[in-house]
Amino acid sequence: MAKKFEVEKDFHNTRFDRWFKNKILDIPQGLIEKIIRKNQVKVNGKKTKSSYRVQETDVVEIFNIDKIKQSEKKIITQYIPTNTERDKYDDFIIENNENFLVINKPSGIAVQSGTKSFKNVVDTLRGTKYFENSKPFIVHRLDKETSGILIVAKNREYAQLFTSLFRIRKIHKTYLAVVYGEVKKEIRLLEDELILFENKRKIVQKATSYLKILKSNAQYSLVELRPITGRKHQLRKQLYNIGNSIIGDDKYYVKKSGVFIKSKNLMLHAYEIKFMINNVKYNFKANYNKDFENFLIKKDLNIF
Repeated sequence: MAKKFEVEKDFHNTRFDRWFKNKILDIPQGLIEKIIRKNQVKVNGKKTKSSYRVQETDVVEIFNIDKIKQSEKKIITQYIPTNTERDKYDDFIIENNENFLVINKPSGIAVQSGTKSFKNVVDTLRGTKYFENSKPFIVHRLDKETSGILIVAKNREYAQLFTSLFRIRKIHKTYLAVVYGEVKKEIRLLEDELILFENKRKIVQKATSYLKILKSNAQYSLVELRPITGRKHQLRKQLYNIGNSIIGDDKYYVKKSGVFIKSKNLMLHAYEIKFMINNVKYNFKANYNKDFENFLIKKDLNIF
């Protein structure tokens, strides 16, 4: 027997697999794909794909749902922040309106919970005065050690809107980074084919970023970066590829004698973000932290 579900307005234009995890069972992606392959799912009486974007009033039929092993269901543990941790976020707020929040994310905290990161931004914001009648939706990510501008949507409509804007490259981000060595003056564009492995499967992704040298000396350079694509660890990998690793990056590091500096912070900061919604232009900037500033001053790289 099949159980029928009607897609609600709040999930309009959401990928089928995401709708399934939110409304039916939060099970691994592989199991969802298996259920689809076995024709245990129909949308409006037809076969579907995990990438299909469900529409409001779509009727989803799921066969033998009771036989899906509950042991396959993910165990999600939410991080419970202290009141002091929640209160700290008042100092990080750049913009707060009815549809989204913009924060200056501190380095050293993950955007959301993961296998290696329990403490995270999403769970800390959840339940604060900024999300009393809603929940936080992540629309893009920053690495745990990267500081700077992070947008958090307050409803599914704006979450989908921001996701679309990122996908069509209508959101423009600018980063600042301090790297080892003097970057070659002729380098203005970084174009790479980055390799990523998912479940032992090799994936090659094209990555493009613009680079501008703001100030440099024989040992270090302060650079401005504008990524066009959005690949995992894109800027860190691209700077590594040209031989100018970011200070504090112990993953993508070019070994050079007598240069390595131990830094508790990755010297990569999401400095500015620009986009337009309903013909309204938005432009937000985030100041870098004291450690970043002190390093620039100490190495005579500060320009602001």
